[in-house]
Amino acid sequence: MNSLTYIQLLRRNRSFRRLWWGQVISELGNWFNFIAGLGLVRMVSHGDPAVTTIVLLARLLPFTLFAPLAGAFVDRWSRRMVMIASDFARVAVALGFLLVRRPEDLWIAYLCTALLSFFGSFFDAAKSASMPNITGERDLLAGNALMFSSRFLLMSLGAALGGWTAANVGYRAAFIVNAVSFLGSALSIWLIPERETKQLALEKDLGEAGEKTSYWSDIREGWTYIISHAPVAAILAINVIWASGGGAVNLIMDRLGGIVFAGQGGISGDSAVASLYFAGGLGLFLGMMVARRLGNYFEFLGKTPAFIGWGLLLQGFLFALIGVMPNLWFACLFLFLGRIVLGAEFGVQDTLLMRLVPDKLRGRVLTTDRASELLTWSFSTTIAGWSLRAITPQTLTIISGLLSAISGAVWLVLFASGRVRLPHNLKSAELMKK
Repeated sequence: MNSLTYIQLLRRNRSFRRLWWGQVISELGNWFNFIAGLGLVRMVSHGDPAVTTIVLLARLLPFTLFAPLAGAFVDRWSRRMVMIASDFARVAVALGFLLVRRPEDLWIAYLCTALLSFFGSFFDAAKSASMPNITGERDLLAGNALMFSSRFLLMSLGAALGGWTAANVGYRAAFIVNAVSFLGSALSIWLIPERETKQLALEKDLGEAGEKTSYWSDIREGWTYIISHAPVAAILAINVIWASGGGAVNLIMDRLGGIVFAGQGGISGDSAVASLYFAGGLGLFLGMMVARRLGNYFEFLGKTPAFIGWGLLLQGFLFALIGVMPNLWFACLFLFLGRIVLGAEFGVQDTLLMRLVPDKLRGRVLTTDRASELLTWSFSTTIAGWSLRAITPQTLTIISGLLSAISGAVWLVLFASGRVRLPHNLKSAELMKK
């Protein structure tokens, strides 16, 4: 497919531009919050890894538990208003971190982290479900790649600025920036016309049937669709397998940067953690930026499945090599290279999933994918935190990378054996129906 370039898409599609700006503003603040939050609990708890693990789980579990409900919710109600309401709720929650000052206050950090995740699940569900309608079929890969590449670039910038702010200004400023960013996001989303976030025919159907079905029935319908469509089920499966290893990444970066590499060359723990997030985010950004061209190229060759499988294998091996690096800078280099590969693979894979699923089910299927991945991510984080009592962060890094690489091998076997095939024409998800 010949799609618009990223610049053309931003210039010509006003609604996408506003959605993109909303993400840019809020994601920058989010990474301020994340780096500052990890540093704050590390300082208050005197470096207790159990406290860091709890914070990471508080970030993951609410999203995991409520994402299916959020998906059913945004398939039924106004996606635009869900995003706006989520942003306003997160303003108040972000300011709650200002109350954390002593070990006795750590429960506030856990609660605020969990609430940000809860409201974020509704925002992300609405945003993802709206994307194909806002961009159209032709520009979906370009829009998806730009949206995620911007998110990961902001991970780099936000982590770097958040680390600098935490080290030089203090944690309070980072939390205030986060709260203000949600206000800016809500304003940008408010400017998007309601009709561009959901198919009008779908809204009519849901309005007529809204009182006849429960949210549980809606969620079950999404699960039934996944099970009955092999390519969709395969994508969800490899994301779960990837998360069994890749899910430990945040704990690994906190331990490597905050403990292992802290003090090398006079760099602080917060700055070392921020450096790793900067390298990873920059790599994901560059990977996403090339995803549009790579995706179109491999689709033209009919090699999209091969690209996804080999990409997952390679990123896992590169991540495992971080565990044998002698210093922070080499660790950042291999993290950067691995994330370029992962970013390109994810951009193609996520767009493929969006194209396979019809609009009326998209919110439920996408959030089920994300929830199942994050549920595995939560278990991975828990086990990784427990394992650090017996193994080093470097050993955990090697194990994590190799486990995540298995997802690529499974994907390649499924397609090589003929158990899973992509439809010849992906322009309509109707071709997937049996």
